[in-house]
Amino acid sequence: MIQKFITSFKRKYALTDSGFSNFKKATFWTIVVNLVVMSSMSILYFLMDAFMDTYSHGSELPNPWIFIAAVVVFVGFSLAAHYQQYVNTYGLVYQEVKRARIGLAESLRKMPLAFFGKRDVADLTDTILGDLSRMEHVWSHVLGYLQGSYVSTIIVAVMLFIFDWRLAFASLWGVPVAFALLFGSHEYSRRHAHATKKASLDVADHIQETLDHMREIRSINKQDEFLNEFSSKVISLEKQKVREELFTGIFVNAASVIMRLGVATTILVGGILIAKGSITFMTFFMFLLVVTRIYAPFDQSLALIAEVFFSEVSAARLQELYDIHIDEGTTNFEPSNYDIEFKNVSFSYEKDSQGSEKGHSLRVIDDVSFVARQGEVTALVGASGSGKSTLARLAARLWEADAGSITVGGIDIAGIDHETLLRDYAIVFQDVMLFDNSVMENIRIGKHNATDEEVKAAARLALCDEFVEKLPHGYDTFIGENGARLSGGERQRISIARALLKDAPIVILDEATASLDVENETRVQQALSHLLKNKTVLVIAHRMRTVENADHIVVLNEGKIIEEGNPHELVKHEDGVFAHMLSLQKQSAAWSI
Repeated sequence: MIQKFITSFKRKYALTDSGFSNFKKATFWTIVVNLVVMSSMSILYFLMDAFMDTYSHGSELPNPWIFIAAVVVFVGFSLAAHYQQYVNTYGLVYQEVKRARIGLAESLRKMPLAFFGKRDVADLTDTILGDLSRMEHVWSHVLGYLQGSYVSTIIVAVMLFIFDWRLAFASLWGVPVAFALLFGSHEYSRRHAHATKKASLDVADHIQETLDHMREIRSINKQDEFLNEFSSKVISLEKQKVREELFTGIFVNAASVIMRLGVATTILVGGILIAKGSITFMTFFMFLLVVTRIYAPFDQSLALIAEVFFSEVSAARLQELYDIHIDEGTTNFEPSNYDIEFKNVSFSYEKDSQGSEKGHSLRVIDDVSFVARQGEVTALVGASGSGKSTLARLAARLWEADAGSITVGGIDIAGIDHETLLRDYAIVFQDVMLFDNSVMENIRIGKHNATDEEVKAAARLALCDEFVEKLPHGYDTFIGENGARLSGGERQRISIARALLKDAPIVILDEATASLDVENETRVQQALSHLLKNKTVLVIAHRMRTVENADHIVVLNEGKIIEEGNPHELVKHEDGVFAHMLSLQKQSAAWSI
């Protein structure tokens, strides 16, 4: 039962094992600090009792050094307790946050590519930065302090009830009522937190979309429309935040007022009991001292509880990332050859929310079987959406097949660690991704320990030197975010240079020369011929001239293989799909001339 509660608590607040250990330490030292602070009231009580005894009975005052020593001991204990609370509440938590951020980055690095198709960049960024920052504050400033306040107050309350249950009840009745009011608003707080998070993500998504498509927005002269939409989203977010904070403020302040009524009832009940002779003045005085301090931990706690309620949304989003299954595998991968064999492979995308029911899927690869042999170029052709790029990603285990198997040299890649497997792959995607770094470092990504000369040699083979020489600082020129300062063809040549530099035994080319003109395409293909020798090559292309020299062609339609063979065999079938595609492109070329 206890273990089940601990597991539920950890998941509720996205705590790791070390995070929960830190929470327990923070709670313990918060209890110590609260009890030490409350103990200061006892010094005042005994001092006042000594004065009253002297006034009533004429006895001598105790040695003042006793009280001075008590104050010194109290200050020493207080400093030590506060120091330990700081170290165990903030210091350890900040280390935990560092581990959490690094852990999330590691998880994202290992997650299947399909995951990123379901979550947009703005959403993930908000989780890693925004949600984790909110939980950082909850872990460091809220959970330990709140739980410690609960326990220390219960301890003090038990002592007060033992001392005099009537005054204890008069002092403390407002505390459970105040917290009951706050916890009663939990569901409403959670709804407001969800609504605020959704509005915040809408704003972040719109900013991301606008920045990514600024060129298109300007080209169609839609700046005003996007600005108006952005303004509308910001206003909606502002209104939602106002509603959230107003709702919270009403309940927090109402709870604070109710709790503080305990001061009035303590005075009222104490006065009545003194008048009846049921208690002494010193007992009444002690309770007055207590009520000046016992509410202090809860003054902040009331606001903290509201923050805990709101943080549950962020914790759930973090826990969602923690719960994603990451397919691991062996790091031992030594195939006898590099033939890639697809055996009855099927794959489906989960449908999006645009008119589709959640949980349904769209099959894009259906029972596909073929072999891409080492030393041969295997071309995947077909209409857009036929499944060519999906097969290429499945071949590199960037996505996981739903059924069937994919082997390299007879070894099922489903059991191989992603990073180990990809060491033997060089991939050139149609959509090139570059970093805001120098040309040299963007190419060196293909082989991290490559020398400058090796990088430049690969760049020359990919015809990069033609445009690099014109850059202000040559290979040391920074090219902007995603290569913004380069043309599409120049960016694609850098991607090809990476593949040439890596020199892996398996090469996947997804429209590798799509952004090049005919002359440069011919020259780059000549360069690629050096890369492709004795390798397993999967080529995806729409231009028939790109695949006319392939050793093996697989023709796809709606995720199924409809034709397969070498180019010469397929051309002979005049009513075949490949022959028809080749004929159409020749006609298109003739018309363009």
